[in-house]
Amino acid sequence: MLREERHRFILNEVKIRNRVLLTDIAQQLAVSEDTVRRDLHQLNEWGKLKKVHGGAVANSFHLYTYREDQIYAHEHKIKIATKAIQLLKDGGVLVMGGGTTNLEVARLLPEHLRLTVFTPSLPIAMQLIAHENIETIFVGGRLSHDAQIALGGETIKTFSHVKADYCFMGTGNLDATQGLTEFDWEVVQLKKAMIETAQQVVVLTISEKINSAQRFNVCPVTEIRVLVTELDPHDPRLIEFSTKGLNVL
Repeated sequence: MLREERHRFILNEVKIRNRVLLTDIAQQLAVSEDTVRRDLHQLNEWGKLKKVHGGAVANSFHLYTYREDQIYAHEHKIKIATKAIQLLKDGGVLVMGGGTTNLEVARLLPEHLRLTVFTPSLPIAMQLIAHENIETIFVGGRLSHDAQIALGGETIKTFSHVKADYCFMGTGNLDATQGLTEFDWEVVQLKKAMIETAQQVVVLTISEKINSAQRFNVCPVTEIRVLVTELDPHDPRLIEFSTKGLNVL
């Protein structure tokens, strides 16, 4: 495979999933890890992504302020956020994960809506403080340089005391059989703790992330109450999720 082809593949994966592992890319492309490492270094030098230990993250995943021009599939994420917001009721309690789709939810929350929102995501918390009627509780801990979320025992312990109406969970990988999966073990533990807080778990994802899986399981699809994508709910790609009892929006 030519270098330009590898670069296109890497950038597409990073845009879709926000974070990628060097080892996964090497396996998918059937090339050495050193080759991928050099590719990531070059793409980082060109400002196409941000190289981090063991892989790379999308530029949009490493922002302290909202930048519409760097959010992949932005129109789809607006559509997903608009659908998800309809679930929320005044006075409710919401737990929000990280990611650019949840960032879009935070940006589009109606000014009149009163919520209490718990989040371990620094970008989400910073976006929420612009809303006067949102009580934002940043669940702190050791901040991940890559994902800008709080991780570790203290973060998980705090979530064990939270009772929420909804958990809005972003994801890099969702499969009707394997469920919600991730490649980062610490992120898995955090997401499990967040799921435990909520009466209803809502997964927000662009359709490109469906039918993909990673090595560590977060939860089976049966623990997910609502799936929100940019697709029509009756789209054939979503039928298997509907048959397993998910409310597909």
